Order: sequence, then C-alpha cells, then structure tokens
Amino acid sequence: MKKLFLNFFCSLLFVIFTSNFQTNADELFNKGKEVFLEAGNCAACHTLSDAGSIAEIGPNLNQIRPQVQTILMAVRNGIGVMPAMEGILSDEEIEAVAHYVSISAEQ
Repeated sequence: MKKLFLNFFCSLLFVIFTSNFQTNADELFNKGKEVFLEAGNCAACHTLSDAGSIAEIGPNLNQIRPQVQTILMAVRNGIGVMPAMEGILSDEEIEAVAHYVSISAEQ
C-alpha cells in the first residue's frame, strides 16, 4: 500500500510540474514572438519562418539557427549593423526573444 501511494504521489508531482513548466514555456515562447514582431522590430531585418518575416538585412535565422547564448549576446550588445537593444528592451523581453528564436529557428 505504501509503495502504491508513493507511486501515485510521484506521478501526481510529475504531472503538476510538467504541466506548469509547459505553460510557462509556452508563455515565454509567445512573449518572445511578440517581442520579435513588435517591440524588438526584429522582423524588419531577419527572416524567420515562424514569424512570417522574410527580410534580408540581417542573417536568415532559419539558416544560422543560433543558440540562446548567441542570441542573448547579439541582442544585448548589438553586432554588425544591428543595434544594441539593452536598455531599449527589458531583460525579460530579451530573454523571451532569445528563447523564441532559438526554438523557432530549429523548426
């Protein structure tokens, strides 16, 4: 009986944790897409299929598939003709757009 209860309890914790994580991940992804299209104006320069952008000023994000750390550095500090967005976008917005681009560029 004790083992059955322990299995049930662990299963319940797993369901609660993973559903909460999925909701938070989806919210971060959606916030990142919003930043990409609006506040960050990333779509004006970058191609990214998920966002429906086809600009050719900056790199095609579907081709280079940048990782989160690369995106964070580029967005915060700028790179090439891309301006630094630190101080323009909040840290939360920068992290959200990095999360969004890293996932959607992989698709």
